[in-house]
Amino acid sequence: MTDKPRPDVETCASVEVPTPIGPLGVVVTARGVLAVGLGGLEGAEHAARTMRGLVPGALPGPVERVRAELGEYFDEARQRFTVPIDWRLSSGYAREVRAALAANVGYGETISYGGLARLVSDADVEGPDGAARAVGRAMATNPVPLLVPCHRVLAADGSLHGFGGGLEMKRRLLALEGAVPATLF
Repeated sequence: MTDKPRPDVETCASVEVPTPIGPLGVVVTARGVLAVGLGGLEGAEHAARTMRGLVPGALPGPVERVRAELGEYFDEARQRFTVPIDWRLSSGYAREVRAALAANVGYGETISYGGLARLVSDADVEGPDGAARAVGRAMATNPVPLLVPCHRVLAADGSLHGFGGGLEMKRRLLALEGAVPATLF
């Protein structure tokens, strides 16, 4: 009797990557990065548990690629991530907003919540402030922060607002990219 792969089961691998902003937890599948946890593995693994059929296993190629790209980013040698994203934890409007952010707001750039809403042509959703709030919800539930750079989204007045890792982490990421002045840490 041979073991056949089950079509309803998929391997995922987890890794914790030490960085200057603290440990990042990353869950990858054969499709790409499924989740990034600011502060360690717990957040990434929690997001991954919402998907059925994932089983822990080894994916050395994808794990090493994401580890290398994160290292290069924090060493200021990489400005754009090329690791594939497994988008299955994003859908509908949130996915549209996240994809627009990833495609249009580069390293060292920022955009307002309303500006990002206008990129997806939804400036009038739910009233004048509704689109910005909808973008805020999409950013707050972003399963792949850094890769989909929600730290680059600011309040309308340019101030830092909301970030899963806290405002200090957001400021440090923006300072690393040169989007805000670096100050003493």
